[in-house]
Amino acid sequence: MDHAAVLAVYDRDLREGARPDGPGVRIERVGGVVRQVADAHGWNGVLWSGLDAADADRAVRDQIAYFGGLGLDFEWKLYAHDEPADLGDRLLAAGFQAEPAETLMVAEVAGLPLDTAPPAGVRFVEAADPAGVDLVVDVHERVFGTDGSGLRHQLLARLAADPGTVVAVAALAGGEPVAAARMELAPGTRFAGLWGGGTVAAWRGRGIYRALIAHRARVAAAQGYRYVHVDASPMSRPILARLGFHALSTTTPYVYEN
Repeated sequence: MDHAAVLAVYDRDLREGARPDGPGVRIERVGGVVRQVADAHGWNGVLWSGLDAADADRAVRDQIAYFGGLGLDFEWKLYAHDEPADLGDRLLAAGFQAEPAETLMVAEVAGLPLDTAPPAGVRFVEAADPAGVDLVVDVHERVFGTDGSGLRHQLLARLAADPGTVVAVAALAGGEPVAAARMELAPGTRFAGLWGGGTVAAWRGRGIYRALIAHRARVAAAQGYRYVHVDASPMSRPILARLGFHALSTTTPYVYEN
């Protein structure tokens, strides 16, 4: 994989050329910033910026004022290769809080082990209705320890308005949800995003995470996507590397609370 070339296409297609990630969401391009604006249940923030040392501070102040006027918290999703090189420090000085960094990892779908199956006694169910969404959200809350009401709202809205852009999967052992993950598809691009993969503690180490990667990659392949990408935690990065994912950059969420 030509890392620099793939990263450039990723930036162009998914960040600078971003599309709304759900109904009622809009993408705005103002100066050197591309931002997404949603309601309080959705994701609000800066997806891409093309700034330099002369205009970065003004752009940061403008985004704080804009989202503050809407009464919305927001995130500046900063990548290690973004300019200026000290933009993270500028965000901190402006009152943002940095969350843990993750690694942007990308794989070619054709190079992944697509035949990986879940372990015996576990079956995968794709969410197609509120009951299925509740299974996914239940796992999300137990694994990540966060409130899943926003995720529930987003999944239900997308499944109702544009079901071809999201795949949410729950892994069931008997009737109990023990793992879950989702995939967001960006029509017109070569990339499908893998998000929210997690397994409850008692079921880790049995291959469910790898099987969820394969399940979603098969769907992406069937729909003609060339790449899948992940914002990988330190826990998942070694697994993904063994499967054939390449680390292209790191990304850090800088959060501003209004």
